[in-house]
Amino acid sequence: MKYFLILLSLFALNLGHSQELKVTGKTYNVSKNINDGVIELEVDGGVEPYSYKWSNQSTPLTSKRSQNLVEGIPYSVTVTDAAGNSVTKEFEIKAESITEIFNGTMTPAVSGLGSVLFWDPFAAIGIYDPVAYADVKLVGIPEWSNETQGKFVLKQWLKPAGQHVSVGDDIAIISDKSGEQTIKATANGELIQKVKEGDVIYNSENQEHVIEQGAHYFAEIKYDEPVAMVHPNGDPIIKGIPFIVIWLVLGALFFTIRMGFINIRGFRHSIDLAKGKYDDPDAPGQVTHFQALATAVSGTVGLGNIAGVAVAVSLGGAGATFWMIVCGLLGMSSKFVECTLGVKYRDILPDGRVFGGPMNYLRYGLEKRNLKGFGKVLAGVFALLAIGASFGGGNMFQANQSFEQLAGQFPVLAGNGFWFGVVTAILVGVVIIGGINSIAKVTGKIVPIMASIYIVAALAVIIMNIQNIGPAFSAIFEGAFNPSALKGGILGVLVIGFQRAAFSNEAGVGSAAIAHSTAKTNNPPSEGFVALLEPFIDTVVVCTLTALVLIFTGMHEVEGMAGAQLTSDAFGSQISWFPYVLAVAVFLFAFSTMISWSYYGMRAWTYLFGKSKRSEMVYKMLFLVFVVVGASVSLGAVLDFSDMMILAMSFPNIIGLYIMSGEVKMDLDSYLQKLKSNQLFKKLKSQS
Repeated sequence: MKYFLILLSLFALNLGHSQELKVTGKTYNVSKNINDGVIELEVDGGVEPYSYKWSNQSTPLTSKRSQNLVEGIPYSVTVTDAAGNSVTKEFEIKAESITEIFNGTMTPAVSGLGSVLFWDPFAAIGIYDPVAYADVKLVGIPEWSNETQGKFVLKQWLKPAGQHVSVGDDIAIISDKSGEQTIKATANGELIQKVKEGDVIYNSENQEHVIEQGAHYFAEIKYDEPVAMVHPNGDPIIKGIPFIVIWLVLGALFFTIRMGFINIRGFRHSIDLAKGKYDDPDAPGQVTHFQALATAVSGTVGLGNIAGVAVAVSLGGAGATFWMIVCGLLGMSSKFVECTLGVKYRDILPDGRVFGGPMNYLRYGLEKRNLKGFGKVLAGVFALLAIGASFGGGNMFQANQSFEQLAGQFPVLAGNGFWFGVVTAILVGVVIIGGINSIAKVTGKIVPIMASIYIVAALAVIIMNIQNIGPAFSAIFEGAFNPSALKGGILGVLVIGFQRAAFSNEAGVGSAAIAHSTAKTNNPPSEGFVALLEPFIDTVVVCTLTALVLIFTGMHEVEGMAGAQLTSDAFGSQISWFPYVLAVAVFLFAFSTMISWSYYGMRAWTYLFGKSKRSEMVYKMLFLVFVVVGASVSLGAVLDFSDMMILAMSFPNIIGLYIMSGEVKMDLDSYLQKLKSNQLFKKLKSQS
């Protein structure tokens, strides 16, 4: 009987093993909101345990349920059992609401444009491996966060330095006011001790510890072989060098050298011009140098300076700040070149309206070089991208994000996105219907006020923590030149810093040349000088201050929090009421960006559809509709795509700038000669 039962159980086990692996699944469209689709699997047969390899990178290998999925696009999953048998299935959550259909349609478009903008040419030709590897496993205080309070001491090492340890080995005893705890090895490899027995690991009252990146780590375990870092679904994490960053930074570097470091030697003269020292009231154009600068600055200073910098510093650490500043300084030269050409090739109608920007200099500047057809194509592509960017990144994205930020601080607004959009559209409409003169007057007042509030608040936080200045700058330089492998090494930190700066100040994108082309001047390079202040204000001043606030308050160590919220919390940790002011500042930043981009988009629109006032009015009405849409609807991939269009504008623009850089250099030399020999119009001191 005993042997019979054993045979029976073996037979049953064998039957179980031979049972075919079957995978079925159900899809759920949870609500009309986007990106909340769910796929749930049922698995029968095979040999447990199963692993689940999802195409969605955020779903773990152990999960048979994938959530927060985009409706309307296919997802695949490969289920593998313990015996190595596998089944692959594909599922699609049906898109039902209009927003879900839009989002699902645009997601592949985002992926397509992203594959161009973020393509890594160096990895493609095999110069380096873009996969992120970890050389060591960091061992730190369990459950530590930037809010952890207390003094932690390394009481005793249980394994000597240099010894090979295995997962689960007891390696150290640490203590704090709550008692002692034994720390176990979390990887196989060689133990590296970073703290001596009896020394303090981390003390929340020591500001150097609060600011220093990774101060809570007291040991490293050096892997036997470098380990590829992976997403939850097992895909390797790629830290490449995006083509768009190479394109913008190499362009900026080229123009800096070609123009003889105009970003440095022209700085003082650019301030004189912005102050109105050389304003000629009889010069052709519509607005003063300062108003043109304010309009262009309002188009770039915005959510990127608040949210984007927080993302960059949390991803790349304090060291990303250094590379952000370097890129901002280089971008000043790109702005000089494009805005000089913007004025040189502008078209002024008899009624005083000015039509300028990359559409003009790409078309007519290249026509002068017998490249008429090529110039027309570049100008047309630029205009199409600029219209898309103005409706999306310059409008809907701003309305959407400013509503979210305000609703977060003022709960009464929650659920009232449509009415917020209507009110915002009315405010935007009042300004933009008056044209560039009206836009310039408003930005000329809003930009200095909102920038001053933000800068003063940032300086206040820094001064309140002035004792942290040494550790903060130490963290920035250490992080810039000797970052950990977890931040992607020096290359990863450099790319993150450059990327944030390039995306924030839009140097090389060409948008600012449209605003600067309206300036009153007889000398195109004079507006180039004014324009080079823009990346300095946007990146070197505002972005850097945001980064310093995060570092001085220790908030750069926080992970998994949205960018704008992280910055808000950093300010709030020192000035309790400031998040409310910041929420209003975010709205003003977004509002001024919208009115500036309405002008950029309108000039691109009139280039393609005619310069009549009726054509302008059609564009303005469309723009105001998109303000309401942006504030009231979650558009996901639509916003991502339109934001990418801003970056894509740099492709046709920088090609033209390269070709015409020699011409700009000649104009610059001629202008500097006039300046030296006192031939430029200059206001008398009594007039100024």
